Amino acid sequence: MQTIAHWLDGKPFAGTSPATAPVTNPATGVVTGQLALAGVEDARAVIASAKTAFPEWRDTSLARRTQILFRFRELLNERKEELAKLITAEHGKVHSDALGEVNRGLEVVEFACGVPHLIKGGFTENASTKVDIFSIRQPLGPVAVISPFNFPAMVPMWFFPIAIAAGNTVVLKPSEKDPSSSLWLAELWHEAGLPAGVFNVLQGDKVAVDELLDNPHIKAVSFVGSTPVAKYVYQRGTAGGKRVQALGGAKNHMVVLPDADLDLAADAAVNAGFGSAGERCMAISVVLAVGAVGDELVAKIAERAKTIKTGDGTRDTDMGPLVTREHRDRVASYIDAGESAGASVVLDGRGVEADGAADGFWLGPTILDHVGTEMSVYTDEIFGPVLSVVRVDGYDEALALVNDNPYGNGTAIFTNDGGAARRFHNEVEVGMVGINVPIPVPMAYYSFGGWKNSLFGDSHAHGIEGVHFFTRGKAVTTRWLDPSHGGLELGFPQNK
Repeated sequence: MQTIAHWLDGKPFAGTSPATAPVTNPATGVVTGQLALAGVEDARAVIASAKTAFPEWRDTSLARRTQILFRFRELLNERKEELAKLITAEHGKVHSDALGEVNRGLEVVEFACGVPHLIKGGFTENASTKVDIFSIRQPLGPVAVISPFNFPAMVPMWFFPIAIAAGNTVVLKPSEKDPSSSLWLAELWHEAGLPAGVFNVLQGDKVAVDELLDNPHIKAVSFVGSTPVAKYVYQRGTAGGKRVQALGGAKNHMVVLPDADLDLAADAAVNAGFGSAGERCMAISVVLAVGAVGDELVAKIAERAKTIKTGDGTRDTDMGPLVTREHRDRVASYIDAGESAGASVVLDGRGVEADGAADGFWLGPTILDHVGTEMSVYTDEIFGPVLSVVRVDGYDEALALVNDNPYGNGTAIFTNDGGAARRFHNEVEVGMVGINVPIPVPMAYYSFGGWKNSLFGDSHAHGIEGVHFFTRGKAVTTRWLDPSHGGLELGFPQNK
């Protein structure tokens, strides 16, 4: 059985702590590895490596940094099938979904390759007589990325390509449930020519997280996870003077107006509700059926969801298992509670016959209709393949439900009325909005993040907000009384 280690100074690091945790294939229930859990001294050793590497990397030319980023991009694109298979083996999502995750992360790498343009400042000549002013953006130092289990490759790639491109060094703390992707990415950075200590991996649990939040050498923390933990990370990190962006949970609503194309809406509800077994912060978990569309819409959703084949992600299936047995049982308990509270179980995934091992963590697509807003299946973030349908009388009632929700991550509206769509994106209190698009995850050159209890901190992920998060501005005022001059060099000028 393999031991999954840390990554320190450009190579695997076993650590000194004897603590370990099992890593399980959720499609079989079989333990496939033992994860080294960092003690405080292990965490400090990894952080020290990032601190030591920072001055040289900060002063490395943009030309050289960009060359390494392009090389990393090429290697990742060539070998992304390897990474996708690794994600399927530890997370359980089907191969096509895992490959899609890698491709979305690759978009941020490509965005970061434009770092010379992204961090360039401005210049004003003769702001005063013979006085010039210019602005620059500089890296922060060692930064930490604490990522969740549901996207072990994509979510880290929301952050570390930009952080590294801007001249920071990185400590990645992946989820204990699917940690191997982090080491694979570390190996790829090494092959791309990234200097030792610039990208490090710290495996662990709360001990590792707390050291990242408390250690004075870590200057910023990016976190994605549940809202209670995001709030904890934000409060503890900022209390220590760190810059923190903590992306939390979600309860994403999809509004379907009476004029909508119901076939398109039904396809979208199924794709966004059951993709990756609902283990997405951008999953649609609530459909708000407006007016008289409810019966027809629910029938169309159920018709499509019944065709989903649940099973081992390495086989010809549509939806894989949940990540752990405990999580599977927790999600199933919400279905029990919804049924007991009076919701109609239109499609029941609790007894699904999966194409996979008997000990896999299976739960099939589930649809609950006539869900009340007081039910736990509506109020709580379930993070599983459970789609709740709430019947509402009109647009105003639907909008009020979305805006009254404590989360504000993503939402969508399906309509053929341009005026209604424009009104919705103007009035809705949510960070990411889709119009006839069920999962409104923005492209890498825009920024990702929600409102309300879905985000703690002021900065969203990637895009220009991500660049600003990993850099800080400086304004310089200059006066030069004598011109500078150098020797002759007739060769064509080059960036080095």
